[in-house]
Amino acid sequence: MDNNRGSFLYLFLACGVAALGGLLFGFDTAVISGAEGPVAALFQLSEFMEGWIVASALVGCLFGAAVAGVLADRFGRKKTLLLAAVLFVLCSLGSAVPTQPWHLVVARIVGGMGIGIASMLSPMYIAEISPARLRGALVSTYQLAITVGIMMAYFSNCGLAYLAKHAPSFYVGPTVQWIFVDQVWRGMLLAGVLPAAVLFLLLFFVPESPRWLIKKGRGAAALEILGRINGPARAASEMDEIKQTLAQETGRFRELFTPKVRTALWIGMLLPFLSQVCGINVIIYYGPKVLEHAHISADVSLLWQVMFGTVNVAATLAAIFTVDKLGRKPLLLVGIAGVGLMLVLSGLMFALSAPPIAMIIVFACFLACFNFSYGPVCWIIIAEIFPTAIRGRAMSMCVFSLWAGCNLVALTFPAALSKYGAAWTFWLYAMTIPAALLLVLFRVPETKGKTLEQIEKTWAH
Repeated sequence: MDNNRGSFLYLFLACGVAALGGLLFGFDTAVISGAEGPVAALFQLSEFMEGWIVASALVGCLFGAAVAGVLADRFGRKKTLLLAAVLFVLCSLGSAVPTQPWHLVVARIVGGMGIGIASMLSPMYIAEISPARLRGALVSTYQLAITVGIMMAYFSNCGLAYLAKHAPSFYVGPTVQWIFVDQVWRGMLLAGVLPAAVLFLLLFFVPESPRWLIKKGRGAAALEILGRINGPARAASEMDEIKQTLAQETGRFRELFTPKVRTALWIGMLLPFLSQVCGINVIIYYGPKVLEHAHISADVSLLWQVMFGTVNVAATLAAIFTVDKLGRKPLLLVGIAGVGLMLVLSGLMFALSAPPIAMIIVFACFLACFNFSYGPVCWIIIAEIFPTAIRGRAMSMCVFSLWAGCNLVALTFPAALSKYGAAWTFWLYAMTIPAALLLVLFRVPETKGKTLEQIEKTWAH
């Protein structure tokens, strides 16, 4: 092995396993889109309860994000990700058997806690283990995994719905008949148990974050991992840089509010919040309901959601190949402006009762603009800008802010759609775009090509 280069395969596998947390995040949040309608009909839910079924996972996300930082700083990134995987498994199993709406709410809160933990830990772990020259692309694989998980949920929902309708004789046994045919939404929610179990098993084969190991005084283990990632020649110098930076940090919670970190904290909390209140998850959580307002039937809407999932993946791949070349800020500015334009056009399409295909094109462009910029770059920024000693707790606050915005949209969308109509609902989301553009233009730093320690030193100056 070249002394100046580490093993790309080792790095890729470690980051790939961590990114599976994003896949579970995407799958568990999107899979409810296919189950939401049948669940509402079966239990005769009110609009409030319908929103609560969807948002219950997001409430769990808030709790998961709130505790993830403390757990990660104390027990390590790897062990905390293992906890998230266990919660994903419990959620999938529990979501398949409810006989009352509150049973499903409890199961989704448990899964939401796993999502909240993984949504903080996965990008942070990837950022801490990645070389500076590849960090943007590798952290973007987390967003790619989210989009793949969303697409898997759409394919799974569509496939299970088709099989239940056209090939019921394929299944045998009353329990299987109940879960996969009579009430196929149960099978949709159960499907997440397989990727969750895979994540749990693979996590035993990835290393701990070298920066966390150094923080805990386990320098020999950290040096070995750094050597495999960056090559022996670079590992020693990087380890010295990490130690010097850690020596200047207290690691206490109050350090978050010092002048050195305060600006980073405001950026890290505002940018993710604004990324969610632009309404992106309306398409993910309530896709069939939105498309119904565009005069598209429920069966056909599931097929269109598969196409939306494909657009998400393609756009995120574009971000992976450009974010370390073009930089974080240019992608954010172009993408956020595109999201704003598509939101305005979406409202206009609804107001004019445009043909369904026009709505589909606008929604696809909306998702593309979000997923090549806003989506992946938010995760990159919040994983990069904080000191190592307090990165866990700082990212907890940022991810908590993200899920707060997500909760706000999920809880209020059904009522807003009923009261204001689709056009004004999308125009309300568009009103968040100017604030996001100003934040990126004047406050978000460009971090392309810098080590985490170099980024930290820029705040000190």
